[in-house]
Amino acid sequence: QVQVVESGGGLVQPGGSLRLSCLASGSIFNHDVMGWYRQAPGEQRELVATDNGDGTTKYADFVKGRFTISRDNTKLTVSLQMNSLTPEDTAVYYCNVNQWRWGVPSDYWGRGTQVTVSS
Repeated sequence: QVQVVESGGGLVQPGGSLRLSCLASGSIFNHDVMGWYRQAPGEQRELVATDNGDGTTKYADFVKGRFTISRDNTKLTVSLQMNSLTPEDTAVYYCNVNQWRWGVPSDYWGRGTQVTVSS
């Protein structure tokens, strides 16, 4: 069973930075996708950034140039460096591991970490 735990959220002023970290455990392969999603109050959960494990990354348009995802396959960690934060970035941020085994997809989620951008 895969487990995912996030850390690093908090309160930051507009223009500030935060670094989120995610530690995964269990049976995870290098080609499993690891990434970050977020959900603001009253909104649907949305993709922030993903890493395919081979250096291929994907970012939502609203974070390009501000956020950077990085992954360590040996430590089963994925981090999200967030710069130039705005109040619109306020949300609960979730780490995700997406796997395909025998043609069946599975998603594993952490409990989330709150990021609040406010002066």
